[in-house]
Amino acid sequence: MEFAQHLKAQVDIVNVVSEYVRLRRIGNRLTGLCPFHNEKTPSFSIRADHQFFRCFGCDAKGDVLNFVMMIEGITFWEALKKLAEQNGIPLPKQSLASDDTTKLRAALYEMHEIAADHFRENLFGNAGASTRAYLKQRGVTEESVHQFGIGLADSGARLQRLLEARRFSKEQMEASGLVGRREDGSLYDRFRKRLMFPIHSETGKIIGFGGRALDPDEAAKYMNSPETEIYKKSQILFNLNRAKKTAMQTDRIVLVEGYMDVIGATQAGVVEAVATCGTALTTQQIRAMKRHSQNLHLNFDPDSAGTKAAARSIDLLLEESMRVRVVELEGGLDPDEFCKEHGAETYRARVDNAKSYFYWLADRARGKFNMRDPLGRTDAFQSLLPAIQGLGTEIERYTVANDLAGYLGVEAGLVLQHFKKMAADRVERRPLPRAELTAHSTDRILLPLLLQNDDARPQLVAALRDMTAPRMGATGPLYVTIMAMHEAGESISFVTVHERLPEGLRKLLEDIVLKDDITVATLEDGLACIEAWRRESQGEAERDLKAQIRQAEREGRFDDALRLMTLLKKG
Repeated sequence: MEFAQHLKAQVDIVNVVSEYVRLRRIGNRLTGLCPFHNEKTPSFSIRADHQFFRCFGCDAKGDVLNFVMMIEGITFWEALKKLAEQNGIPLPKQSLASDDTTKLRAALYEMHEIAADHFRENLFGNAGASTRAYLKQRGVTEESVHQFGIGLADSGARLQRLLEARRFSKEQMEASGLVGRREDGSLYDRFRKRLMFPIHSETGKIIGFGGRALDPDEAAKYMNSPETEIYKKSQILFNLNRAKKTAMQTDRIVLVEGYMDVIGATQAGVVEAVATCGTALTTQQIRAMKRHSQNLHLNFDPDSAGTKAAARSIDLLLEESMRVRVVELEGGLDPDEFCKEHGAETYRARVDNAKSYFYWLADRARGKFNMRDPLGRTDAFQSLLPAIQGLGTEIERYTVANDLAGYLGVEAGLVLQHFKKMAADRVERRPLPRAELTAHSTDRILLPLLLQNDDARPQLVAALRDMTAPRMGATGPLYVTIMAMHEAGESISFVTVHERLPEGLRKLLEDIVLKDDITVATLEDGLACIEAWRRESQGEAERDLKAQIRQAEREGRFDDALRLMTLLKKG
């Protein structure tokens, strides 16, 4: 289609993708975590010069229209219209062709805009005086009322009649979720006598509503829109459309439970707050947050239900490689209540100083076990092992286990013993190919020395500098990396070297340094290893020369044979 080509020539794919993915430039491309599958190491790449994206992990790829269709779950025609409107590109005078689904979705979007306007008019009309007073009493500012588009659903069927007057069919109105159908076929407004909160897609389109009952006798305190063609509860987070820009800037997202909690947090200056829309947290919602930041501060209500919801959510969050902290508010208050009682500055401090999830777990363990007794402390630590086991990499598990040992007052050697047993169990269950784990016995002496002994390292690196043998085997790249970092004056430790390595070499380093019992070696031990390598290398060189001499003699190249014999004698 000619207009589609024109649009793609005018729209920069980098600007579009950066609304959804944190990107960083490497040479002539930009990379980030793929928004279409779970990953820890970025494999999503954009070539701006070709205006094309590709994920080398899941093989998602295409141009800017493909990206918008995939990320938004919309049709080609919707993506075309969306990009044209966002970038000020005039649409063709003739209507773009579209299928029935696209036409229905367009009608649903339009009806939701009409409904939002209707609810706002109700709130600011004469009938909304008591509701405005209620909002003021709840501490919701007029600025927030406008910012979040809060409105009022009145009694009767005024919205249904308004939509009929705009010539929407009964089928379209029912499909919107704004109108229900009685058994006799008549229609009615689904939301009545409720405070209305518009729910937006990530790009800012109104796709549903949450309604809070104003009648205290109403059985259902909150009512949300049913799922429709444009609203999938499991994929949507309230306020993500507004929060995502700040989330990228601050590199964190604050997850709360309800609409009022989001508004209270935003008024307190925590504008990166989002909430689920009356559902348990889902993988799709986590991935939506992860596109903007992997750092999540969880601030669920402190009651029993909220604590259980937090524990369930954290398992999912860790599976998706989110870095989780837990915001704790005293007094049994939810975020909205806490902001009112203690003020915005105190709430921001609680969010900023939120504990790592594992310290939150450890604090809960302290309440269950006798921390005055060594066995009680050990039991507390063992209760945390399943959560530690769920972390993605060996280094993460090791680091967290070590930190928690100090926090709980457990002897470090005992912790390491438990941790190594877990690692051994994993290896037994999931053996890796032998070629990936091949390590010389001297590697188990040299590598720990190079990583841990700052005094011995300079001499060992100097002795290794001219060696080729260590670089030829599976462990060669490990030595090359350590030597390069040393020459550059960089800090060397297991963690810093591990971070530099690709996944296969990380596993090899973990196997050598973490999974075996390692005897503490000395500088002399390390130098002896290098000397053994040197002799082995010389032996291999001699054997190679002798083979070349025999080959030259068989072929009658006696001058070459004499020259090689001279080299052999010098060696």
